[in-house]
Amino acid sequence: MTAPAHPARGGSPGERPTRLRHELRAIHALVHRDLLRLAGQRVHTALTLLHPVLYLLILGGGLASLIPAASLGVGYQTYLFPGMLMMTVQTPAILVGIRLITDRESGYLRELLMAPVSRSTLLLGSCAGGTLVAAAQGAVLLALVGAVGLPYDPLLLGLLLAGMLLTSFTITALALAVAVGLRRAETFHVLLGMVMMPLLFLSGGFFPLDALPGWAQPLAAVNPLAHGVDLLHRCIALRVPEHLAVGGITWGGWRPPALLEAALLLTAGAVALLWAARRFGRPE
Repeated sequence: MTAPAHPARGGSPGERPTRLRHELRAIHALVHRDLLRLAGQRVHTALTLLHPVLYLLILGGGLASLIPAASLGVGYQTYLFPGMLMMTVQTPAILVGIRLITDRESGYLRELLMAPVSRSTLLLGSCAGGTLVAAAQGAVLLALVGAVGLPYDPLLLGLLLAGMLLTSFTITALALAVAVGLRRAETFHVLLGMVMMPLLFLSGGFFPLDALPGWAQPLAAVNPLAHGVDLLHRCIALRVPEHLAVGGITWGGWRPPALLEAALLLTAGAVALLWAARRFGRPE
């Protein structure tokens, strides 16, 4: 009698999904979890959106009568709008880093690491979920474009959404790169208090960057939030030419094109995510 032939290790492709399908399903599950959390936390989402809306309507409305439109090329509320979009997407993007630390403290992350997928895939799923949630919250604020003097142009809305999606990815990746090396959420909150407010004021969201002192302009040139705000201004300038007069990021008097700024944001996010994945892949 001859021994029966042993089946090939791992079985045929129809018997179990390939490793790539395992990884993609894990990313889909993590993104779906974040979207479900967004749908279930309506009060929290509304409060998150209330902050930039109040800035836009109250601060922008109050200063619009004091700041002449000739100095900005557009009304102050119109100028302020990209900065408020940035404020809207940065909060949920940063929360991804806080959630990573709290998941580690609660033990949920240890259970998640038992899944038969690589650690880099889990980190990528968290980054993708945070990016989509941040962009979705920013998309809600696009309903106010008419209130700030911008047209309800489908192309303009699509460009702004694409800019927010790219900026959300970069901020989420940077937040994960910081959070992956921390063990306590309190430390992350302290870092946020020290870094985020200066970065926001150096972003050009409240006033043109060319109004900054000379020593602060190099800091703004390497600020990812400043590139995100400037990219949103560029998107508006494609449909509202007056925005071309608004001061943005310059490198020695030369203003980089919008595609270069988008490439820099994408590169910064990709490098931060790769570095975070390398740190996250180390056994604890």
